[in-house]
Amino acid sequence: MTALLEIANLTKTFTMRSGMFGDTISLDALVDINLEVEKGETLAIVGESGCGKTTLGRCIVRALDPTSGRVSYRPEPGKTIELSSLPKRELKPWRQDIRMIFQDPMSSLNPYMRVFDLVAEPLRIHKIARGAELEQRVISTLEKVGISRDALQRFPHAFSGGQRQRIGIARALILDPKLVIADEAVSALDVSIQAQILNLLEDLKADFGLTYIFISHDLGVVNYIADRVVVMYLGHVVESAPTEALFEHPRHPYTEVLLEALPIADPTRRKGQRAELQGEIPFLGNRPQGCPFHTRCKYAQDRCRSEKPALRAINGTAQQAACHFAETLELTGAYDAPQKAIA
Repeated sequence: MTALLEIANLTKTFTMRSGMFGDTISLDALVDINLEVEKGETLAIVGESGCGKTTLGRCIVRALDPTSGRVSYRPEPGKTIELSSLPKRELKPWRQDIRMIFQDPMSSLNPYMRVFDLVAEPLRIHKIARGAELEQRVISTLEKVGISRDALQRFPHAFSGGQRQRIGIARALILDPKLVIADEAVSALDVSIQAQILNLLEDLKADFGLTYIFISHDLGVVNYIADRVVVMYLGHVVESAPTEALFEHPRHPYTEVLLEALPIADPTRRKGQRAELQGEIPFLGNRPQGCPFHTRCKYAQDRCRSEKPALRAINGTAQQAACHFAETLELTGAYDAPQKAIA
């Protein structure tokens, strides 16, 4: 099966000045990222704050220009668009196909624009519709996300957080995209509202034939919505696996700790029985040698401190991990078998 999106050796380096003499420091936010997104799947990207997952999403849509590497988009069989190398003026048509939903619906919506204009703006920019056709398309899209036509002339502040996120989703879908990147799309919402938005995203995926890249730090949410999970740490992909396999049998120690952090409905299990991640994520300008996770890993050995492990398939399965001992470590998965628990 041909991937809808392929990312190869993608690196993003930021530079900043430090000290009284203005010395330049290089910060590698993404390091040699390789992954594919299949048409129709929901790929989740997870990790701590600062791991690079949002930077990756922004590089895909060229909100940030990658330092090196390649982002290839295949809108149809036999056609490949190298998004990473296109001049800015040639990106506009492909931004119809790849859209983003942002974390904070209030800051992503212009507070001085009414709902109708917020959702209609992409149609006007891309000169796709006008007049009665534009109005009908806006109304239809808003109704699909649960916003009635009575709200067309209201401003964003008049809505709840969940309603504002529905408006943001409508704005992303108005151009009939093929790929939607949802960057922490439910993290700012109450738990009950999260469930509604997740169910809405699942319904829209079926209705529009969408492919999702779902960026999140919440593995409980990821377990519900994702077909496959990519785990990032310090700008590296450290594990990639189908969701069920990752929850049942993680292959990287960092994934194990993330799974241990999931809330469990078991009052008999003491806090001391659960693994805890020690220390803070290292400063990007002073990366550890060898495995990027070894400074916080309880399984680290001398080899980990000197040799960086490659991301590789484990025992011939679809599960990949960047750990020297992935084939032999007995890591703990989620306490309960993964279930589609949010309804």
